[in-house]
Amino acid sequence: MSKGSLVGLGCLGVVLIVALVVGLSGVGQYNTLVQLSQGVDAQWSQVENVYQRRADLIPNLVAAVKGAAEFERGTLEAVTQARASVGQVQAPASLPNDPAAFARFEQAQGALSSALSRLLVVVEKYPDLKANQNFLALQTQLEGTENRISVERKRYNETAQAYNTRRLEFPTRIYASFFNFGEKAYFKAQAGAEKAPEVNFDSLRRSPAPAR
Repeated sequence: MSKGSLVGLGCLGVVLIVALVVGLSGVGQYNTLVQLSQGVDAQWSQVENVYQRRADLIPNLVAAVKGAAEFERGTLEAVTQARASVGQVQAPASLPNDPAAFARFEQAQGALSSALSRLLVVVEKYPDLKANQNFLALQTQLEGTENRISVERKRYNETAQAYNTRRLEFPTRIYASFFNFGEKAYFKAQAGAEKAPEVNFDSLRRSPAPAR
């Protein structure tokens, strides 16, 4: 075998080794992105679950409040309309991949949080309602659900950050671009609307009724 043939074979061997290394690296990077992406999707399902839990509580909460004489109609309408608006926003499993749709979903949920917060503050004016055991039970469930929403959103943001950070690292970003791994949207802290209602239920129950 000639010297030129040996050199050619040597170069071919190097090329094959490099291609193998790059291929193995690509498989590893791809699998990592898949795992992180699935982690975000799984956490998103948890967020959806707690939001659905809240939505399921609202009809019973509104029904209990309607029993109070002269309760502010506008407050109840705001809650009912906000819940309806949430139902109109599509929330597919792929929502984290669509920042614009994600923002609309977050805005609708924030409006509902705000409406519920106002309702619970207005309840302060109604001692009889505050003493209603059915309403108190619903109030407690809502408090727990709002806290769970805050926890699950925080966990979602953490998993989304882990995915987005890895996606931007080199050389992962090359494979992310090639295989169309897009950015995952975050829940963003905006002025008030998207936050869980900050209502101290214990103080509402203990506070004396205002003069009527």
